Amino acid sequence: MISFLRFRTRLNFVSELSVLMVSFNTKVLTLEAIRSLYAETTTPLEVIVVDNASADGSADAVAEAFPEVILIRSEQNLGFGVASNLAAENARSSHLLLLNPDTRVLPAAVDRLLHFAREHPRAGIWGGRTLNEDGSLNPASCWRRASIWSLACSALGVAALFPGSARLNSEAYGGWRRDSVENVDIVSGCFLMIEHDLWRRLGGFDPAFFMYGEDADLCLRAMGLGAQPMITPDAEIVHHSGASETVLADKLVRLYRAKVQLMAGHWSTGACGLGRLLMQCNLLRRRAAFRIRHGVSKSGKSIENPFAIVWGRRQEWLA
Repeated sequence: MISFLRFRTRLNFVSELSVLMVSFNTKVLTLEAIRSLYAETTTPLEVIVVDNASADGSADAVAEAFPEVILIRSEQNLGFGVASNLAAENARSSHLLLLNPDTRVLPAAVDRLLHFAREHPRAGIWGGRTLNEDGSLNPASCWRRASIWSLACSALGVAALFPGSARLNSEAYGGWRRDSVENVDIVSGCFLMIEHDLWRRLGGFDPAFFMYGEDADLCLRAMGLGAQPMITPDAEIVHHSGASETVLADKLVRLYRAKVQLMAGHWSTGACGLGRLLMQCNLLRRRAAFRIRHGVSKSGKSIENPFAIVWGRRQEWLA
């Protein structure tokens, strides 16, 4: 079941921008994200938070600290995609901004991104530049679509050996520091602005994606309708990646599953088969590399190999 918490002062207010946030056991970070959003944004906006049955009191904390927020409490973890769709159903603006709860908005980032969107309306989807807490570049704000070539480079390990190569590390746009305006294939869902009408035409996120991959699928489908996703370096946020996903093996299983789902939805049958094979080769390489580097601790005890766990669970993500 899902319960809604609305406040009368917001019911008749149509904003310029709706900010959608999905929280799951990230209370402290969620509060920081909302606080920085309000502090660093001058654009009138409504904030809609869907709490995915957090056990850490996230929903109560948001309701107490920010009574102006539209809070939707879910009694089960709906996943990122479905929860975002639910938030969007309650949005009343021309533009939607997906913003992760493990982010911190830097000065004027949202204002600048909305301004950029208005200057480039044909893009349909817009993103900014993400940073790590220490101010260094977090390149995960955007991606190039996967290909047989990119999977082969990952399987052989050359993408990791040459991260700055645009040719060998193509999915990560190797070498580009996100310091220029560019068209991209995929804007990360941690900081993604989309035209509300385009969102409706796409039907939002595909609910088949529980976590990871839904943003890639959305952008690829949007490009099929003529959108041209863009990145601007002028809108910057800090992103604490993976705050709600603390078990590495579980995270990797979800990531691998999302890649397989994307291939199934956007590739031919033959390409999918080869792609699955390359992903398995990649995982075997990473399993061996981890064993060589970390196989035994200083005390002589073996260290759990997360890649071996993912290999053992491969039927979960290959199916």
